[in-house]
Amino acid sequence: MTTQTMYERILDLIQAEGVDTLFGIPDPSFFGMFIEAERRGMQIISPHHEQAAALTADGLYRMTGKPVVLCMNKGPGVANIMAGVNFLMKENVPAVCIMANRQRFYEQKVRRGMMQYMSQPPLFENTVKYTGTIEYPQQTDEIFHEAFRKALSGTPGPTFVELPLGVMQAKFDGSPVLKPHQYRLVQQRADAQSIAQARALLEQAKAPVLLLGQGCFVTRSHAMLTELAGKLNCPILQTNAVEAVLPGMEDRTFPYSSAAGAEIAGSSDVVLAIGTELGEALNYGRGHSWKPGNETRKWIYVERDADAMGVNRPIDVPLVGDLRDIVPQLNEALTGLNRSLPAELSQWTAARDAHKKSIEDYVPRTSMPIHPGLVAIEATKAVPEDSILLRDGGGASMWASALVQFTPRDSMWSSNWGAIGNGLPMAMGAQMAVGDKRRAVLLTGDSAFLFHISELETAVRKNLPIICIVSVDHAWGLEAASYKANFGENTSTPEARWGASVRLDKTAESFGAHGEYVERAEDIGPAVKRALASGKPAVIHVEVDQMASSSFEGIPGFKEFRAWFGEEGDFLGVPGEAPAAPKPGGGGSTENSSGY
Repeated sequence: MTTQTMYERILDLIQAEGVDTLFGIPDPSFFGMFIEAERRGMQIISPHHEQAAALTADGLYRMTGKPVVLCMNKGPGVANIMAGVNFLMKENVPAVCIMANRQRFYEQKVRRGMMQYMSQPPLFENTVKYTGTIEYPQQTDEIFHEAFRKALSGTPGPTFVELPLGVMQAKFDGSPVLKPHQYRLVQQRADAQSIAQARALLEQAKAPVLLLGQGCFVTRSHAMLTELAGKLNCPILQTNAVEAVLPGMEDRTFPYSSAAGAEIAGSSDVVLAIGTELGEALNYGRGHSWKPGNETRKWIYVERDADAMGVNRPIDVPLVGDLRDIVPQLNEALTGLNRSLPAELSQWTAARDAHKKSIEDYVPRTSMPIHPGLVAIEATKAVPEDSILLRDGGGASMWASALVQFTPRDSMWSSNWGAIGNGLPMAMGAQMAVGDKRRAVLLTGDSAFLFHISELETAVRKNLPIICIVSVDHAWGLEAASYKANFGENTSTPEARWGASVRLDKTAESFGAHGEYVERAEDIGPAVKRALASGKPAVIHVEVDQMASSSFEGIPGFKEFRAWFGEEGDFLGVPGEAPAAPKPGGGGSTENSSGY
């Protein structure tokens, strides 16, 4: 057998999991690994900030369902990734983070002022699902196996493997590494009795509903879920993490946080929940829209983590396992089920569409200054129908969610962590997953976009033709709105605004990307088309009305957004009830908006 180096052995372990991409900034700890990885045909993504590596990896994972691997430089590199690892943990991303460190004798060395050294594992113990340090080379396989096992078991999440420089010179005998099914559970089917109980409940149900979360799309389960929806012939509720719609299911899909969604939830007698945590944004499956009929409603819950069953609400039929294995079981069990679509479906669909139209009618069509809602309308009319939708920021994100003009099959935002600034790197990861077959389209605000603007260079270097449509109000829009809501319209908010000299299109051009500057609404669509035609990463800087952007009035979904955080409505420090939108020209209120 051929002798192997440490980095060759690690790459064997990583490739056994189907991973073909490594994220990390070049460092002596990983020089040999990166060179060998590229020789093997793997891709290396080196962003300008380690946090961006985690966010890009998230975008790739959501479009492939594969675990991701990050390689972090010792000391400051590891410190920089901490916020990114928190993001991965909250967004349920299975990531193995290889953290370099200096030789292990530094752990007990009685010295001060050691360069690029800190004790790293304690910093991550509450942020990852597992921490392991390779103290001796013979631990390499078992520690990496445990890292992947923990990352991919139950609720997915990141794990930590520390790689001290002292073990990097180790040699291995080159024996084959174990395949995933040899050391961890790779298929998780539900037991036959539970599947039978689920079928019985669904057969007897008079008003079932299918509740789908982001996990349904991350696992690339579109086809099997479409089959299940066709068998059930019932309404589909999107959790607040999801704007994507299953193919052919447009007429029966409704956001949970909408008037139609609330009625569907309240009138349902059986809920089949898949790919969701039943968390705060869903009112834990028991508050707000779920209150009517909550005493008798039955819940069937598909969930990999057995410990999650019954925590947020009682569950009648727990289907413990991977939805990729359980949904085919349900499809088989429901063969022959004959159910008609509910008579109310056309009413719900009409109400949903009328409400979206009312939001569109509320948006002023004046050319200058451009209303932030008009950005979403005009931009998404011009993008390809198969685009991957990403959104980021505060108000810009809410307007984008409510007013997108195409039906996305894939969408993403920071739905669990509620972060901003993730949009640009996530768009890069999504674009990596699809190559040149589809386009990742980001709708964001300037505050969020500026977090990781240096990654435009990474997008150019890696030839990732993302389209970034940025609503620019030269302010922290929602923060400015919160200032005004609490302290009056004329409150001075110097830290919530900045000068109008920022030109994101020119910045994009300086990185080698395509740039567009738009001041009139009618120019948005043509700018998007030119950006698409360029074949480059593109930034479209759209000047928007700062007053409209920094006001809670009219923002779609804002009232529902605040309702996620409990009955007190204290989110963003805004006292009392969120104001209803005015109705100029017969436009609609956002009382029950579908913003999320």
